[in-house]
Amino acid sequence: MEKNLKEHVPKIVSLERSRIMSKIKSNGNRSTELKIRMHLVRMGISGWEMQRKDLPGRPDFYFPKKKLVLFVDGCFWHGCPKCFKGTKTNKAFWNTKVESNRKRDRRNNKYYRGMGVKVIRIWEHEIDKKKESLYGIL
Repeated sequence: MEKNLKEHVPKIVSLERSRIMSKIKSNGNRSTELKIRMHLVRMGISGWEMQRKDLPGRPDFYFPKKKLVLFVDGCFWHGCPKCFKGTKTNKAFWNTKVESNRKRDRRNNKYYRGMGVKVIRIWEHEIDKKKESLYGIL
């Protein structure tokens, strides 16, 4: 994906800055995942696995018996229509990055639905609103 971004974005970032940023590894969206995890535990919902690396898109939560995947999408990274404001610098880079994330999300949704797996996506800002309805969904 980085190669794809580099091809579509002008050389705005210095090589040194690019080298430094490439060394930063993602920790995932731990705070949002933790909130959902705590809601599931409090509601007594079990049978889920977190961050299955062998599944496309690495769903935040996977319920194998229910054939269900749950993604918690960060409002910035996935371009939430309600929250996403963009950036003041490197707009071309970040817009391309967010759009490629959205395309990947659509591809993963299509894959799972084709396999008969239900896909649920929750925006980061919806977590506290959705916690009551999680039990009905799961």
